[in-house]
Amino acid sequence: MRKLRNPFAGHPGYNCFGCSPHNSAGLKMEFRESGDEIISFWEPDEHFQGFSDILHGGIQATMMDEIASWVVFVKLGTAGVTRRLNTIYRKPVRLSAGGITLRAKLVGTKRNLATIGVTLYDGAKKACSEGVVEYFLLSAERALKEMYYPGKEAFTTDERDDENEW
Repeated sequence: MRKLRNPFAGHPGYNCFGCSPHNSAGLKMEFRESGDEIISFWEPDEHFQGFSDILHGGIQATMMDEIASWVVFVKLGTAGVTRRLNTIYRKPVRLSAGGITLRAKLVGTKRNLATIGVTLYDGAKKACSEGVVEYFLLSAERALKEMYYPGKEAFTTDERDDENEW
């Protein structure tokens, strides 16, 4: 498993709720690449709960949307915008169960649309929610101009993270 770099982190005005390391209210998600998947390990904080000890469903959906965008960045080599997000909540995600894992991969593309499948696992590695995210893909020119997309290579590192492999 290879850690991914967030090339947007130093960009002026960058404050993404999902992945900015500097957004004090944000999720601060980080990502890794393993084969055809993008993976995120995330430690929940109690201010992201809905009911007591349960991760808010809107936060789960936000995390699915965020990791799907990283599939677009890293696997498709462009940027995009969310067109549709369908979420199925199978069981509560208990904060007390520990770290959460999200796994996402490209399901398919058709013209300028990409479909990404995402599964969210609780600390016991049980699938709790699933999402299908459809992204409208931007041309290379629009991705650079409108989203400051730096190119696929800007996300890659040689840094390995095999301790989290499962």
